[in-house]
Amino acid sequence: MSAPITMDIPHKLGKAGVRARLDGGVGKIGRLIPGGAQVVHRWEGDRMLFTVQAMGQAIEAEATVFEDKVHAVVNLPGFLALFAGKIQEAIQREGPKLLK
Repeated sequence: MSAPITMDIPHKLGKAGVRARLDGGVGKIGRLIPGGAQVVHRWEGDRMLFTVQAMGQAIEAEATVFEDKVHAVVNLPGFLALFAGKIQEAIQREGPKLLK
């Protein structure tokens, strides 16, 4: 497994605002993946744990909500680790849109 992809997404929504946006937007992740995907999520305090199942692969990720940012960690399985650069670019481009 490759090193996880990590990033911080700044916001000015407060924790409650971010949680609401993430709950409403996490399903959109599946539509960003060619062929579609199933997304399952749950909250543990201020940390949303979610799994994206697509093309026979499971991507486990978490998003920790702070007052001024969301810290995201995405763990790619072996095959998808080959595309880590492209996946990170997509996350950096699309991730902030979930908070708008």
